[in-house]
Amino acid sequence: MKKMHKRGTGRHKSLESDTNKTANALKDTLEDNLRFIDAGLGNSTDLVIRQFTITANRRLCRTAIVYIDGLANPQALLDSLLKDDNETRKAIEHPEETNPLQLLRDYVLTIGDMHGASDFDTLLHAVLSGDTAILVDGFAEGIVADTRDFTDRGVTEPSSQTVVRGPREGFSETLRTNTALVRRKIKDRNLWMETRQIGDVTKTDVSLMFIKGTVNDKVVDEVRARMDRIDIDAILESGYIEELIQDDSYSPFPTIYHSERPDAIAGGLLEGRVAIFVDGTPFVLLVPALFTHFMQTPEDYYQRADIGSLLRILRYVCLFIALFGPSAYIAITTFHQEMIPTPLLISIMAQREGIPFPAFIEAIIMEVTFEILREAGVRMPRTIGQAVSIVGALVIGQAAVDAGLVGPAMVIVVSITAISNFVIPSYNMGISVRMIRFIYMMLAASFGLYGILVGTIVMVLHLCSLRSFGVPYLAPFAPFIIEDQKDNIFRLPQWALLTRPRLVSPNNRKRQKNHPPHKPAP
Repeated sequence: MKKMHKRGTGRHKSLESDTNKTANALKDTLEDNLRFIDAGLGNSTDLVIRQFTITANRRLCRTAIVYIDGLANPQALLDSLLKDDNETRKAIEHPEETNPLQLLRDYVLTIGDMHGASDFDTLLHAVLSGDTAILVDGFAEGIVADTRDFTDRGVTEPSSQTVVRGPREGFSETLRTNTALVRRKIKDRNLWMETRQIGDVTKTDVSLMFIKGTVNDKVVDEVRARMDRIDIDAILESGYIEELIQDDSYSPFPTIYHSERPDAIAGGLLEGRVAIFVDGTPFVLLVPALFTHFMQTPEDYYQRADIGSLLRILRYVCLFIALFGPSAYIAITTFHQEMIPTPLLISIMAQREGIPFPAFIEAIIMEVTFEILREAGVRMPRTIGQAVSIVGALVIGQAAVDAGLVGPAMVIVVSITAISNFVIPSYNMGISVRMIRFIYMMLAASFGLYGILVGTIVMVLHLCSLRSFGVPYLAPFAPFIIEDQKDNIFRLPQWALLTRPRLVSPNNRKRQKNHPPHKPAP
């Protein structure tokens, strides 16, 4: 009985599936198709249905085009369908063709990208993506022509990653514009791209781009697998994808790099990484992302090697200041006064004589105040946000010192810490440092330098345990790879960068031939 019940259930599901497919298929009658499309989109006012009559094989055929106003520009399509010249008239009266749809494809339409649609799901998805559907009475099939014409912000200078020397172009919110910007920089046939729709409601186009032969195939397979596992109703920005496919959701450190600069993405692709483009956002994801990747900028490669190395060293110094500055001050002034020179200690104690709070409370007050001012400066209108944040920091800092709430030394420490945090190139890495800084401040207030040391050991162990799509997060520090140190903290000249990172691109490590530096003739 159970076997019979299972067999009957399977047959019932099969019948339901066949019924759904039949109901979803296009009809032979033009009126039925248009009525279904209009009802399926809720009689939306931006849905445009243009009906007209064409001549094919010496007979009149009722035809209609369907598109969404604002997403499509069907003018070229209409010009092809409605023009009346001798060549078109001969073509559509071609005696060897009896299918008007085939006549339209072969002789009339001048649109480059076209494909057929035999069901309403495919047709409606194309129309809602900006394409135009062509339906002919008497045929249960339609033609979908690419007429997408989105309102594009254009290629402008990126606002989050500015450079002194380098390209001034940045990604926009249009997927094809973004992929074209990368194609302009990498004109290689091995630059492959795959596109899929993610989001049951939004059906957002998400593209993977990589250089075949340079990229690690295991990383590409892992990215595909994680993308295929996403089951969500909406993808509105690349941050959705980043959070859904990242390796460790509970780590404060980012394991996926994002950028709105085409040169940064092109450089990552040339190293063997995978780029993830999401339609509707100017930020492109790049995987695998290592810790050192977040401390580098494209400008490092546009300046001379000595200048680029100096800037990288400066960033790492600022990283340590932003991470340990307030906590070190709290620990030394609270537990380890013997480490401070006597004149400086006397000066600090004189400043703190009338302050009612311990150093930890001082630091918390100043840090929280600065975070509020920084967030207010970001959210306020751009013309006044920067002025308000700067003036607010000066006024509040001076007022806090005059009121005896904090000491002048604490204001200096917090200010240097905040400025050092701005030196970190990656915004999401800077936010991670800001969060961890509060933990170090609590450890310093409780255990002094011993707490900072224990916290640092725990953080390093955590960083060593992280992976970004199978690649160790701290590479090439841990594991230590001597040959990859040429482009890590220090950057050697271009003629010495012979190979790609070993763990990122194990298939094609050779970057260039060995070109010794040019020496002038004696």
